[in-house]
Amino acid sequence: MPGWLHKLEEIEARYEDLTARMGDAAVLQDPSAYQRAAKAHADLSPLVDRYRAYRKLTREAAETRGILKETIDPDLRALAGAELGELERRAATLEEELQRLLLPRDPNDEKNTILELRAGAGGEEAALFAADLFRMYLRYAERQRWKVEVLSSHETGTRGFREVILGIEGKGAYSRLKFEGGVHRVQRVPETEAAGRIHTSTVTVAVLPEAEEVEVQIEPKDLRIDVFRSTGPGGQSVNTTDSAVRITHVLTGLVVTCQDEKSQHKNKAKALKVLRARLLERAQEEQRARIDQDRGSQVGTGDRAEKIRTYNFPQNRVTDHRIGLTLHSLAAILDGDLPPLIEPLTAHFQAERLKAVS
Repeated sequence: MPGWLHKLEEIEARYEDLTARMGDAAVLQDPSAYQRAAKAHADLSPLVDRYRAYRKLTREAAETRGILKETIDPDLRALAGAELGELERRAATLEEELQRLLLPRDPNDEKNTILELRAGAGGEEAALFAADLFRMYLRYAERQRWKVEVLSSHETGTRGFREVILGIEGKGAYSRLKFEGGVHRVQRVPETEAAGRIHTSTVTVAVLPEAEEVEVQIEPKDLRIDVFRSTGPGGQSVNTTDSAVRITHVLTGLVVTCQDEKSQHKNKAKALKVLRARLLERAQEEQRARIDQDRGSQVGTGDRAEKIRTYNFPQNRVTDHRIGLTLHSLAAILDGDLPPLIEPLTAHFQAERLKAVS
């Protein structure tokens, strides 16, 4: 028996044990014990249901093969052959899904997310594209019913962003956004371009799982905190008090600045949230690097240094270079219709993980 089928048998036995526990009088009288058992039961239920459906399909396929061996009637053989082909196709699809579900889950998948956008090459046009991506992710988050908070932003005088950092809270936020990290390239004619020439600009996107305090311990002695007056394009956004906060993590040299709030205390709390996420990512990247060095290859890391996607306005085209996917629906994507990009990416990287495990 293949190892993955043996694992599924163990999971089904665990599921049946939990079913029995939930009916036990002692467990029913202990709300916390019942809640733990019910959660574990619910977590395993989709996997067990698919496993049982797969087992049923394989049994039916075996019975149909028996009919094919025993019968000589051509019409019956043709019917059984067609049925066997359909059963085997459905079983193969379920087998692939089961193996994917058995992959170790990314421990960060259910975490909230910190999304950082930074204008790169292209000057003001890059800052304007950062604002476009900001609105794209904001609209996608709204469709997912996620809560979004601007943790830090540095606007330009022409409605663009040099940098904007978002905190995104909601079910599956990190798992759906984690492959957005990388260099996003835009090709379009700027409004100020009289000759109609296409310019190329870039924005770097970083997607970080939000870190809990218990995951990343920050010692006060390792921090240098500076306060100053916030700056901006002018008007009411510029404070007259020292409310902006810059936190430097002395051990790593990481620096986080927050100035969006009028309260120094709130800016400090936001800056610490971003710093904690960056420190967690740094530790996880170091761990991944060690694993990759041992394994000798790197699979699906979503390296932020590589160009991952191009948004071409003249051709109404968005191309994700990692999977060779091209969509001619630029306006819809910039309006937050990201599933046609996110779902193929997720499937691709899951397939890569399956190959690595195999």
